[in-house]
Amino acid sequence: MPILPSISGPRDLDALSEDQLAELAAEIRVFLVENVSRTGGHLGPNLGVVELTIALHRVFSSPDDPFIFDTGHQSYVHKLLTGRQDFSKLRLRGGLAGYPQRSESAHDVVESSHASSSLSWADGVSRALTATGRADRHVVAVLGDGSLTGGMTWEALNNISDDNDRNLVIVVNDNGRSYAPTIGGMSRYLNRVRTAAAYKELHHKSDRLFRAFGPVGRAVFRGVRGGTHGFLSRFTNNEALYSNLDIKYLGPIDGHDLLALLETLELAKSYGAPVIVHTITEKGRGYQPARDDEADQFHAVGRIDPVTGETLSSGGTGWTEVFSDALVSVGERRDDVIAMTAAMLRPTGLAPFAERFPDRVYDVGIAEQHAVASAAGLAFGGLHPVVALYATFMGRAFDQVLMDVALHRAGVTFVLDRAGVTGPDGPSHHGMWDLAMLQIVPHIRIAAPRDGERLREALDEAVLVDDAPTVIRFPKGDVSPELPAVERLHDGVDVLSRGESEDVLLVAIGPFAALAMDVAERLRAQGIGATVIDPRWAIPVQPSIVSMAARHRLVITIEDGIRVGGIGTRVRQVLREAGIDTAVDELGLPDEFIDHASRDQILADAGLTAAKIAQDVVSQVLGTRIPVARQTDETGTIDLPLRERR
Repeated sequence: MPILPSISGPRDLDALSEDQLAELAAEIRVFLVENVSRTGGHLGPNLGVVELTIALHRVFSSPDDPFIFDTGHQSYVHKLLTGRQDFSKLRLRGGLAGYPQRSESAHDVVESSHASSSLSWADGVSRALTATGRADRHVVAVLGDGSLTGGMTWEALNNISDDNDRNLVIVVNDNGRSYAPTIGGMSRYLNRVRTAAAYKELHHKSDRLFRAFGPVGRAVFRGVRGGTHGFLSRFTNNEALYSNLDIKYLGPIDGHDLLALLETLELAKSYGAPVIVHTITEKGRGYQPARDDEADQFHAVGRIDPVTGETLSSGGTGWTEVFSDALVSVGERRDDVIAMTAAMLRPTGLAPFAERFPDRVYDVGIAEQHAVASAAGLAFGGLHPVVALYATFMGRAFDQVLMDVALHRAGVTFVLDRAGVTGPDGPSHHGMWDLAMLQIVPHIRIAAPRDGERLREALDEAVLVDDAPTVIRFPKGDVSPELPAVERLHDGVDVLSRGESEDVLLVAIGPFAALAMDVAERLRAQGIGATVIDPRWAIPVQPSIVSMAARHRLVITIEDGIRVGGIGTRVRQVLREAGIDTAVDELGLPDEFIDHASRDQILADAGLTAAKIAQDVVSQVLGTRIPVARQTDETGTIDLPLRERR
């Protein structure tokens, strides 16, 4: 009988024998491959922490002993062991989140999926438990070795070592990778531990158990290799590294040897002071397609064939791919252009540039603050850095953008991938704050291209700016179809469509240009003239937008950033300063943390559909509420304004 369905909570593990725990681990790996292949998600990281998560829940008593994951993408096994085994809608609306989420379970503590923050959380929680008379409880922080490249981790370790009278267990899940292979001096040090002669495979697992699970089980078995065994600290100098911080060190431990893990974690639990448990694991463990993927070992996948691991692709060209090609083209023309990222070389599209110009790429690890300040120094030295990050991670380096780049008038270009609504990854990954946050930086210029050709244009223009920061932002997913302008104005603003009358001016930010064109067509059907423009460079607000707004009855701005302090707010302010009293409606996202769902669902919730926008505009311009019809298509039910004669 399968064991996994009988696990409704961590204490169900207590009655299992060591052999049954091993069988459970095998079942979990098969479950992960079968389910994540259908929905997409973080497969490789979770395949690597199966035994570790089982051991943690066997030894500690979550939620009384809080578990804090850094980052939360390695929490799928934790979810399975805490009663959440319906993965049918993983990362979809109404289903499980891809990261810990408090609304799902009391076992989830920290929802943020940004790396290197777990030890600060653990430090605070453990101090609070001690201060409030609950010192017998343990706090367990699980972080990857990639998180050790982030400065917050070392700030936290410094403070944790200042107070040893508390039960805090820090588990370093060391697989040599964050998203991609971990870089830097700490990585090289830990790599010497992983590759030491004494650290080798000592046993092989039988394939009989896996064959019982059919083709998927056999695919999993092809990736299973025996783990190492026991304590190897006598072969390394890691203990000296951490003892200098006055923190007890145990390890390295084979992260796939359940017996060794249980013994070591019990020892750490009884220590009565902060302790580091160093486990060595394999990302993608037990699934050969993931192990064969040298790029990121299936860190995050879309829908895949569970047996072969091949991606079931939509076939479209992604925004990241367009940027990647454009950057190589710029690099061939400009030998002063260099690229930087923070542990996301491939996800941000820098890999082709690195292959073409290996000496002109800097991956600083999970250290966005360092990347941005270093970029200011590179600009001072005569280079033009292009810093590629996910938009959600830009907030971690805002101070450096403001005080190191902008204050010093450094020519640095920031390329923000996954800007706006990202969908399935949920609130910690929506890149919806960058427009509001960055536009307050003096002299900054922010571009939001509407299609691939405009992205290439923006990058060419951005690297010419040598006295201020420039930003190019684009969303996740396939690039929008090319949308040519009918006219480019003297300040670079593109006019996409002109109505028969100047009733409504639609200012579309980035890919919302296509949505604005749809709105304009619906308004024309109601006898309302609409002009559609794409600023291309959303910040600063260009003079032609001011003059056009003065001639229209209503201005509508559409963006996928938060409305509060967004581009619409800036347009309204500029118009007021110019003495123009044209009404402005700022359409965008609410200042809320938005749960995981599809991009279309989230935009519909925010009222960012052509039907809803057109209906509201008609109501304002004509002073009457237009009745709506309900129509169902492949995207669901939508509202369509019915035409009324004027």
